[in-house]
Amino acid sequence: MSWTIYPAIDLRGGQCVRLFQGDYGQETTYGDPIEMARRWKKEGAAWLHLVDLDGAKVGAPVQMELIGEIAKNVEIPIQVGGGIRTLDTIEDYLNLGINRVILGTAALENEELLKQALSLNPEAIAVGIDARDGFVATRGWLDTSQVLAVELGQRLAELGVQTFIFTDIAKDGTLSGPNVEATQNFALKTKAKVIASGGVSSPEDLFKLKTLEPDGVVGAIVGKALYTGKISLKEMMGK
Repeated sequence: MSWTIYPAIDLRGGQCVRLFQGDYGQETTYGDPIEMARRWKKEGAAWLHLVDLDGAKVGAPVQMELIGEIAKNVEIPIQVGGGIRTLDTIEDYLNLGINRVILGTAALENEELLKQALSLNPEAIAVGIDARDGFVATRGWLDTSQVLAVELGQRLAELGVQTFIFTDIAKDGTLSGPNVEATQNFALKTKAKVIASGGVSSPEDLFKLKTLEPDGVVGAIVGKALYTGKISLKEMMGK
């Protein structure tokens, strides 16, 4: 399938982990991140999605060295998010060979930074918009703002953002199915490329999201379902 599946490798304390609904107290550990990256590449991944969970919490990169090692060891495109809040950090990641840097909290709180980042290379910048009940959540999902996710997306698309990662936090890590309607609505309203995230639990979920490709949904991030075997990346890549 040419539509992109992004295996998620969430990093905390040097390990590959998964959180339930972004809760740092509900963590499952899956071992060495470099080995996991190699595994997903071997199974056919065209991209990897890395998140520095420690960085997201403290607001500055914590796992950058490890991310650089993954980039060196696994020669497929990588997008990275978590704690990226300065232009220096963005440039450091791009210099490490990271293909796309994801801004979250920074895009909501620092429009000037976003404009500077887009002027560097708009294709290398994505904005992660995490929604809880339709409102934007920030700072590693620890805070919920009073900003509607769709309205923020529209404003940032006007500034030149080409790619969004849209997460419904209520679905993330729950294997309860993605919020297809909210994802479609976000893509239609922003008229940008949208990568869906959160709740993907079966091949059927991916096929549903793939039907939204004409609306601008260009791929999906898959985490827990890959780690628990509910989705076989190898099988999906053959479809």
